[in-house]
Amino acid sequence: MTTTTVLRFGDLLRRWRNARRVSQLDLAAAAEVSQRHVSFLETGRAAPSREMVIHLGTVLDVPLRDRNVLLAAAGYAAVYSEGRLDGPDLEQVRHVLELILGAHEPFPAYVVDRGWNLLLTNQAAGVLVAMLVDPGDASLFGANLIRLSLHPRGLRRFLVNWEEAATSLLDRVEREMLERPTDQDLADLLAEVREYPGIDELPERPRVPSTSALLVPLHIRTDAIELKLFTTIATIGAPYDVTLEELRLESLLPADVDSEAVLRRLAG
Repeated sequence: MTTTTVLRFGDLLRRWRNARRVSQLDLAAAAEVSQRHVSFLETGRAAPSREMVIHLGTVLDVPLRDRNVLLAAAGYAAVYSEGRLDGPDLEQVRHVLELILGAHEPFPAYVVDRGWNLLLTNQAAGVLVAMLVDPGDASLFGANLIRLSLHPRGLRRFLVNWEEAATSLLDRVEREMLERPTDQDLADLLAEVREYPGIDELPERPRVPSTSALLVPLHIRTDAIELKLFTTIATIGAPYDVTLEELRLESLLPADVDSEAVLRRLAG
């Protein structure tokens, strides 16, 4: 028989407060309540109102998905919806994203979710991936950008600056884990890719990057093409939906005129 452990609201609140590295006093000041009230909420001596749960979640910058978990632990229904990008509720959003992806042609662009799964791509991204990935290896990656980039049979075979790009990518995933410490799927993905050959040999990335490290290029070279690219990332502002908050739109832009010419040629 399988048992599920349900954490109390107070335990979850303490976990998020510790994850954000704030004291009870700091949280109380930011939330404009007494430290005693925060203490009582964490120990279960006081029950939060629905509004207080939402307020504390906002102050602690808890992701919307986890704010719903906080609400459930306190005995309230979820507030934030979770639509499907291919469903009717988010049809307009999907249309806008497709327009943005199309506007990036002939430069590759794609949309990923919180687990780095590819949800939408433009034609340029599809062409580039088709050139770099053997169709027989596609099942190894499961349309996941982290696996696609770091797996020995993935894009890493063609990355001239493999160490630099891989270290930067892993750093991003680790920072996301700090922001979403309860995300078990992301934790499992990170643990999986850390078992890939050569990953444990990568140099440790400085916690405070230099100015030159803020924009890490991707240098791709095959027998047919050579590309120098860099990545830009966009998110949806003021999201009201769990799915929307977790979406990221990434585009690969040419770092020099030769790479731009190659991308335009590939677009036909």
